[in-house]
Amino acid sequence: MTSPYQHFVETLEEAGRCLGVSADLLRRIATPERVHTVSVPIKRTSGAWEIYAGYRVQHNSARGPYKGGIRFHPQVNLDEVKALAAWMSMKTAVVDIPLGGGKGGITVDPHSLDDAELEALTRMYTNRIHRDIGPYVDIPAPDVNTDSRIMDWLANEYGRLTGLPTPAVVTGKSISAGGSEGRDTATAQGGFFVLQSALEANGESLAGKRVAIQGFGNAGANFAKLASQAGALVVAASDTSGAIASEQGLPASDLAQFKAEGGRFSQMNGEFTRIGPEEVLTYTADILVPSALEDQLSREIATGVTARYVLELANGPTTADGDAVLEQRDVVVLPDILANAGGVVVSYFEWLQNVSLERWSGNQVRTQLADVMKNAFEAVAGIKSARSVSYRLAAYCLAIQRISAAMETHPMGAESASPVKT
Repeated sequence: MTSPYQHFVETLEEAGRCLGVSADLLRRIATPERVHTVSVPIKRTSGAWEIYAGYRVQHNSARGPYKGGIRFHPQVNLDEVKALAAWMSMKTAVVDIPLGGGKGGITVDPHSLDDAELEALTRMYTNRIHRDIGPYVDIPAPDVNTDSRIMDWLANEYGRLTGLPTPAVVTGKSISAGGSEGRDTATAQGGFFVLQSALEANGESLAGKRVAIQGFGNAGANFAKLASQAGALVVAASDTSGAIASEQGLPASDLAQFKAEGGRFSQMNGEFTRIGPEEVLTYTADILVPSALEDQLSREIATGVTARYVLELANGPTTADGDAVLEQRDVVVLPDILANAGGVVVSYFEWLQNVSLERWSGNQVRTQLADVMKNAFEAVAGIKSARSVSYRLAAYCLAIQRISAAMETHPMGAESASPVKT
């Protein structure tokens, strides 16, 4: 199977051929500017020391400071983090916000740590990378298994270590620590706006559509609620413990509340059918929403997908072979670098509020997000139509155009230019 980073490079090269740009330019865009590998030692509650591997990849800063989440997961590795950082560069370009791409992570099962150990891990990781981040250099955010509490710890530790406390060093913080209204639902809300735009372009709506959701974390659970409110039926859903389905529709709000309280679908009781974890991907539905991890829609799985639309709320959920199968079957794939970019858009809004000492209302955030996501969809759809390519290749083409233009203006990256103006 192609690695996530190689998948990114191959898609970038395919889009580059479509645009007719040079191989040298594509190599410059593909190659991360900086790669940080760090050790993260902590003393466990038992008294034993553990040393975890940590990463921060700073991919491209031509359009602005690096921006991207930090994930805590046992499968985190350097290749994955490089791919995630590169996708972030693409996302920020597609939605046209003045930021670059970065990503970080620690190879750890956070569920094996108690709260004190988790805080120690976060603070030690911050100790290792604090010289390489900052509000005009690199701005981390939450990702898989990280949340506002962890971002608060990171911001606090950065201020302690540098003597320059500022909430703008990270986004995804709690509201009391300078976070933004709407940040917790931003990825789902942004994807919802993209899906709405795609359906409207085909003369359709969400009302009455059957939706299957793989992954019921923040993005999946919030999307389920939004889809249900729009009149769709969530007919299948999964988490890491199992999958459930109902032809009458699952109670999205109840499921989201159950998950928020720490529940697992394998332990849940109700009027539904239990199905295999992978069956959610091929369950009879109009819209499939992969919102878990990478490489879920392989060639074999893609062959059995019944949905006519795939909304990628996860990063890299479709393999290269799976993507080819879906395209051959005329399945509309709304790619991750467009579909899940709502999170980084509202992160940008949070950063703007922090550096300008402002506070936006939830309605203001939502209105601004809707404008950004709908404009991004229209720009991608325009390239798709003009060049007769998939939404994925169209989004990559748009990103390449915007990044290459910025690289001509600031060939050494954002740090050689003036700070981002608000």
